[in-house]
Amino acid sequence: MNLESPKVTLNKSAQETFDFLSDVKNFEALMPENISKFEVLENDKFLFALKGMPEIVLKKKEATPPNKIVLGAAGGKLDFSLTGNITEVDANTSEVQLTFEGEFNAMMAMMIKGPISKFIETLATNMTTAV
Repeated sequence: MNLESPKVTLNKSAQETFDFLSDVKNFEALMPENISKFEVLENDKFLFALKGMPEIVLKKKEATPPNKIVLGAAGGKLDFSLTGNITEVDANTSEVQLTFEGEFNAMMAMMIKGPISKFIETLATNMTTAV
């Protein structure tokens, strides 16, 4: 299953945006309002939970400055990745699009598609004020 957030334009350079997303503790500022838990576990790993959902641990798997950050599931039953693709528009402007990729059975995909789509859209939208 592949899902994409809308592209958001930020008044920050691609490098500034990359630096923000590289620091996992900054993801707390991007989380939806219904977050029930956020905890930095290591300098490249964090745990979060949304109300009514299980805890999810994400770990930074790949970083290609200043254009790409890949976070992946760290343990648990689901294997997926969340990629931030950063495009430089000009020296002081960048665009970001989040991509969620994971392999799920049809039933699981049907259940999580809506909530995951909304989640990555919220993360992207919150970047416009948090970064």
